[in-house]
Amino acid sequence: MDYNKLAKILFPNLKHTRKYYEQKYPKRVLNEKQIVTRFAPSPTGFIHMGSLYASFVSYIFAKQTDGIFYLRIEDTDQKRKVEHGIEKMIDDLKKEDIIFDEGPTVGGIYGPYIQSERKEIYDAFVYDLIQKGYAYPAFESKEELDEIRKLQEKEKQRIGYYGKYAKSRNRSLEEIEKLIEHGIPYVIRLCAPDHFEDKFEFKDCVKGKILLPANDMDIVIQKQDGLPTYHFAHVVDDYLMNTTHVVRGDEWLSSVPVHLQLFRLLGVKAPKYSHIAPLTKKDGESIRKLSKRYDKECSMQFYQEEGVPTNAIKLYLATLLNASFEEYYLSNKEATISNFHFEWKKMSVGGSLFDYTKLLFLSKIYLSRLTALELYEEMLPYYHTYDKAFYELIVREKEYTIKILNVERTGKKPRKDFATYQDIKKHIWYMYDFYYDTYENSYMKKDYNLTLVTKYFETVYKENDDKDTWYMNLKEFIGQYGYAKTVKEYSQNPEQYIGHVGTFCEMIRVFLFCSLETPDIYELLQILTKEKIIKRLSLIRQKHSFMI
Repeated sequence: MDYNKLAKILFPNLKHTRKYYEQKYPKRVLNEKQIVTRFAPSPTGFIHMGSLYASFVSYIFAKQTDGIFYLRIEDTDQKRKVEHGIEKMIDDLKKEDIIFDEGPTVGGIYGPYIQSERKEIYDAFVYDLIQKGYAYPAFESKEELDEIRKLQEKEKQRIGYYGKYAKSRNRSLEEIEKLIEHGIPYVIRLCAPDHFEDKFEFKDCVKGKILLPANDMDIVIQKQDGLPTYHFAHVVDDYLMNTTHVVRGDEWLSSVPVHLQLFRLLGVKAPKYSHIAPLTKKDGESIRKLSKRYDKECSMQFYQEEGVPTNAIKLYLATLLNASFEEYYLSNKEATISNFHFEWKKMSVGGSLFDYTKLLFLSKIYLSRLTALELYEEMLPYYHTYDKAFYELIVREKEYTIKILNVERTGKKPRKDFATYQDIKKHIWYMYDFYYDTYENSYMKKDYNLTLVTKYFETVYKENDDKDTWYMNLKEFIGQYGYAKTVKEYSQNPEQYIGHVGTFCEMIRVFLFCSLETPDIYELLQILTKEKIIKRLSLIRQKHSFMI
């Protein structure tokens, strides 16, 4: 077989050779510790939690070595392509604060970063393999391939295109020319030189050493439409883009023999592979893979609508990446992801159980560690998107809002009321007159003494009192009207009292804040001001005649 002639027949209009592209895309100038990773999704239109985790892992290991993390869109399967899918995915990643050094919207000297725009590059490398006798055209129709499969089933052989079943492998040059002249469609297949019985040792960054069978399948490397398959395209791209580490799901582990074989036949060094375990979910008594079809936690849209902070999601993913990160984060208030050293060998080999409740727990810790101003600035984009009325209110009353957010935030044990941005309004709405005036207070009881509470604020309460003075004066006041000054006094002789100091504070909470539980009542009263307090009590009197 004259392989040079075959290559020219198949690619008569080849624009550039492999050597041209190798010169166009130079080796990266990196030290031995720096690594190059990539996130390479198909443009299906959205990012789910599993793909976010894969991108996060790639991002972390590149950044902690001061390396390169880039985005590459693998769209050679045009059937999976969704209109505006690339833009939507990039937008989702941006919302989750996954930042790329290179990619379709960032640029870079190794572009284009969309595979469908790199067809001429793949042609050059397919041409190179054909010249070396490692690839050939295969003309079998779907019906003929079905017949091969049926024969293999009958003979109880492995299913696939290999060995004696690879009918097109031994076609003569003349036969190939005639088939092409007659317009018979064809694909380009790899001419696999290895034997399935052969085994080789492969070292995965996560799973360690694995014994795998060699590949003897003549896989398709270029489809009838002229675009490469994933197997071939990613090998060429990882070579030219100088990828050092490939992070992907462990469902791709069985493809390692094919991919390493392709690198070998191209005569280039393969990157290191890190096959990560899937995210799983407990479903009754069983555990299954987290599903983008059935589980709302899989969709990033769900987290955006709930208002789960991006940084909290990343903190949780960090605990899945290396379990020891959780202890580090919880025990160190200054802890950050960037200051923790992650290791491949500490990643889970089996499935990582996804726990939304734990994510919210970490989110509470994260939000509690922010200053009031930081929390205010983080929550603004969420309310701008999902609650314009509240957004306009907190923008108009910025300083007032920050004071509210700062309640019980600066002590040794800051409150952890907020797990999401959505929770913030749920816990502070009552501090704004706009909402308070229209709210029907369902917690009020007929035995609540509105007159006594009003008298306290009109005659005793002083805004300038410190907390100790305020509390002492409150207890002295209620002691004059049949309330125990302490809970202990009340519990010793309950029949002698109407209630205790806690009972009186409960009435204040319900009247002024429409809740049985609030942060520190003294701090809330200080923020609300005496003028607003009297106004609110007057409003209750107008609305609820039974309180008079």
